[in-house]
Amino acid sequence: MAEAARRRVPGKAQRTRAAILAAAEHVFAERGFAASRLEDVAARVGIRRASIVYHFRDKRELYDAVLEEALGALLAALAPVLLGPGPLAARIEGAVGAFLDALAARPALARLLLREAADAGAGPAALAAHLAPFHALARAAIARERSERRPARLAVDPLPLATTIAGATLFFVAGMPALMPGRAGDPREPRRLAAQRRELIAITQRLLEPARAPRRLPRAPRQPPHRRRRP
Repeated sequence: MAEAARRRVPGKAQRTRAAILAAAEHVFAERGFAASRLEDVAARVGIRRASIVYHFRDKRELYDAVLEEALGALLAALAPVLLGPGPLAARIEGAVGAFLDALAARPALARLLLREAADAGAGPAALAAHLAPFHALARAAIARERSERRPARLAVDPLPLATTIAGATLFFVAGMPALMPGRAGDPREPRRLAAQRRELIAITQRLLEPARAPRRLPRAPRQPPHRRRRP
């Protein structure tokens, strides 16, 4: 009986840890890191503060664990698309849709990322420490394209492209409902989500268009030289 109880403890501990991470994600998203307390997280889970400290040494360690878990899930949604079949431009378009779907299913993460971006000027952003796998994923997608002798020719730098899509997606999911309550509607409503996906894909396609030669303006017709009239 005691042995069976001991075997059940790890599973229960894992469930408690998962519940703490889920509650902390919402608390940090709503209040920001500085204003959040471990007591707030514990109250959401229905446990004591000491139970959180059993899993996480302090608030900073809990915050890093929230970012690691949430961004790990986001990376898992993007990797199969970016490393899947097809040309790079098509895979990028697919990743844009996957990014939107992932954040729409997890709006607390969208709010958390917006808070991280807004607080970045106050000091080193905690988010930066978790972005290396995303950089590696982008490099792997481009490297695969080159290995197949299908060189990627993008008319835009990847950083502005990522910034444009990330900003539009985060603001759509987390910003508009807060700034326009009752008017922006629920971004997770299927019709709104489909419309936003179409817009993001269209923006991506325009940014990925091959560079075009600048159009030459037609030359003005040459005017005959002015001749003086003889008196």
